[in-house]
This record gives sequence, structure tokens and C-alpha cells, in this order.
Amino acid sequence: MSVVDNPRALAGEAYPDAMKRLLSHERGEDAFNCISRWPGYAPTPTVQLANLAHAVGIAEITYKDEGGRFGLGSFKALGGALAVEAMYARIRADADVRTSGTPIFASATDGNHGRAVAWGAQRVGCRCVIYLHAGVSPERERAIAALGAEIRRVDGNYDDSVRQAQDDSARNGWIVISDTSYGDYRAIPCQIMQGYTVLARELLDCGVRPTHVFVQGGVGGLAAAMAAHFWEEFGPKRPRLVVVEPENAACLARSAAAGRPVVVKGALDTIMAGLACGEVSEVAWEILDAAADHFVTLPDQAAIEGMRLLALNDPVVVAGESATAGLAACLIASGAADLRKRLGLSNESRVLCIGTEGATDPHSYERLVRRRTA
Repeated sequence: MSVVDNPRALAGEAYPDAMKRLLSHERGEDAFNCISRWPGYAPTPTVQLANLAHAVGIAEITYKDEGGRFGLGSFKALGGALAVEAMYARIRADADVRTSGTPIFASATDGNHGRAVAWGAQRVGCRCVIYLHAGVSPERERAIAALGAEIRRVDGNYDDSVRQAQDDSARNGWIVISDTSYGDYRAIPCQIMQGYTVLARELLDCGVRPTHVFVQGGVGGLAAAMAAHFWEEFGPKRPRLVVVEPENAACLARSAAAGRPVVVKGALDTIMAGLACGEVSEVAWEILDAAADHFVTLPDQAAIEGMRLLALNDPVVVAGESATAGLAACLIASGAADLRKRLGLSNESRVLCIGTEGATDPHSYERLVRRRTA
């Protein structure tokens, strides 16, 4: 495991007003009011991993299990579907476009975000086109197609699929629902991140008060949402934020080391499919550059071991390949004296880990964990 410390992190300061224009409790309330009205809404479980916490000498590990979110298998439903609903309502309310036909939504995905967008489009009765890069598994493709999405395969990696979705949408007049921002494309990614803050609100509502948050990276949207919500809630006493990525797709850690967004090129080969991103979301980076205290990279095997540990937990927690990076980083750091000190971990630490997905690819889960999902 490697660690990049962030010298630009604004520790001990209040949540900046400039960031409230990106993510805020006020807009988070709107997101919660919308999402909590959806059929099937319920806060996802928090699991206390007492045995693991005891084994590594910290007070508490809380694991937020997003595997059951709206039956879609991940936290992404909070963002993609919310953005679709908001855009659809805005379009239908605009008298100038009411007669222009039903909008078509498009997005690129590693799997979970596309499933959320497809579900959102299905809910409002719209067509959607989902772009999948070469590394997305057939099982994840089938799950998205089952929600009525048209699937288009793209050669290359996730970032190539993002560009293809953007180009095709510009030609066809489709609405891009992307969880990564670029150039002037900021409003929808901010809406998506604001949806993710519902997860943080649920944690606060059930009394979780972490000293540390270990959260997965990807393009940075979830990490930025957690950072912003907890920072606005706790102010100068916000929890320490540790952002975790696969070592082969560490665009955030490399950006932190460089002090500016850095693109990681190539295949981005990792089993952590939801984190196989080579380019940071620009708007998420604006938050993380000030809010993330450390950036950590892990080998794939660490995530696999995290999946297996949770499968042995009582109660059993079914976690997908991208779900356990934060937990794995916490356990590794807690067990190494130098990393423990560097990340400020002690026997009084209360760590929050976000279990971002369940077994969204059951065949992969069974192969890696050596047991069935149920």
C-alpha cells in the first residue's frame, strides 16, 4: 500500500463558502426530500465490524453497506437516477421544449452508474443509451440492458467511453448524465454528487460520528460528496479523509502528488471495475484538493481479501470488488506502525468505510470469494 499525503488539505478550518456553491446541506435537503419519496427507499444498513476493529487495535469500524440500494446493487442510484429525474422535470417544465419529443439520456459507465441512469430513465419513461468500455463484464451489461437501456460497446477504457458518449450526444441532441465533470459540464455532476450526500445524512441520522473516513476514489464523486457533507457538518473538527484507489488506476493519488489533475492512460487494469478511472472529475477535484488528507493506492489482492473477510463476518456482508478498498486500506494501515501514525489512527479511532456495492457481478464474486452470494 502506498500513501500520498496532501499538504493542501485545509485541516482545522470551516467549510468554505466557495464550496457551498458546489455541494451544501441546503441542496442536500432537496436531494433527500426527492429520493426519500421514491418507492422502495430505506436507509441502507450500517454494520459494526467489531472483531476486525479489535484485531487491529482501533475503537470502531462502521461499514455502510450499499448493496441493497433500490435493488440496484450500489450507491450509484442516489446520483444517476436523481439527475435523470431532475433533468426530465426541468425539460418538461420548459414551454419551449414541450413539443420537441421525449428526451433521450446517455452515459458511459463501468457498470453501476449506467444501471442507475437506466433505472432513472425507465422511471420517467424515457429512452437511454449506455456506453460500455471493453472491460465491463457481460453480467453488468445484462443488468443494464434489463432496465431497457440501449447498449453501445466502445474500444478502450472508461475514459474513452466517456468521450464517445459525449461526442454522440452532441451530434444527436441527447442529454449526458455523467458522474464526471469536464470543461463547462459541471451542473449534472454536482447534482449527482449531491445525491450521494444522502448516504452521509443517513449515517449522521443513525448516530455515526467518525474520526476517519476511508472512501473509494474512482473519478472522485463519492469521496467529494462525503468530504463536503462531513466538513459542513463538523466544521474544523471534520473527520480525516482517506481516499483509496487501485494502484493501476490512481488518477487521484497522482493528481495529489502533482498538485493538479493528472491523466492516467492505458488499460487501467484492475478487478475493482468501478474504480478503473484514469481522469479525475474536475469539480470533485476542487473539493478533494482541499478536503482529502491522504490518498492511498492498493493492489487488487487487498480488495479480494476484504471481500473474503466480509463473507466470513457475522452477519455475512456480500461485497463486490469495488466495495472493500476503503476497509482494506484501514486494516492495512492500522496494522503497520508507520502508516498508523501517518494516518492518525489510534485505539480511540472510529473509522467509517463505505461498502459501495454488493455482488454486482455474481460470477466474479463467486470466483473471488469462493462462495455463492446467497
